[in-house]
Amino acid sequence: MRSRYSSHARAAMSTCAGHRFACGLLAWALLLGGAMPAGAATQTLPAFGNRPAPDFDLPDVDGHRHRLSDYRGKLVVLNFWATWCPPCRREMPSMERARRALKGDKIVILAVDVGEDEDTVFKFTADFPVRFPLLLDRKGKVVKEYPVVGLPTTYIINAKGYITHRAVGSRDWDAPAMLKRLRKLAGD
Repeated sequence: MRSRYSSHARAAMSTCAGHRFACGLLAWALLLGGAMPAGAATQTLPAFGNRPAPDFDLPDVDGHRHRLSDYRGKLVVLNFWATWCPPCRREMPSMERARRALKGDKIVILAVDVGEDEDTVFKFTADFPVRFPLLLDRKGKVVKEYPVVGLPTTYIINAKGYITHRAVGSRDWDAPAMLKRLRKLAGD
């Protein structure tokens, strides 16, 4: 089974000449997402030091600008993803359900699409409607400032602007235990 996904990753890499970073993320997404059936992702939320989160200024699909520092005082769930990434696609509905469940809490979800344009992301929302900001990192500048090793990768940033946790691979963000954990982190 593992070799099947490895060959997909190799094929993707060979067809992506000139786009090494995006293709490297594609290979990781295929390896991470293809190795587990939907919903089988581990639900851990590992601690990740306590380092300042790099600030950014990115547009959303409607052209509105978002700076990470604008969300200071709230817990930020910062997700790096792409429309072509199978585990990212599986994860998006649970992130939207989590957004609804956490409404009113001091928690915000931001999803940074890596390397795609607003039309591609807008088309994606026809199948996966979400109400949290979908930000566009068209040139991959922001993703390079974070230690992303594959898609999806999600960082938890505390109210003071420090990265405290990192999740590599998809999660069920609306699982009761995950919601409880996020609420606890927002209270810290």
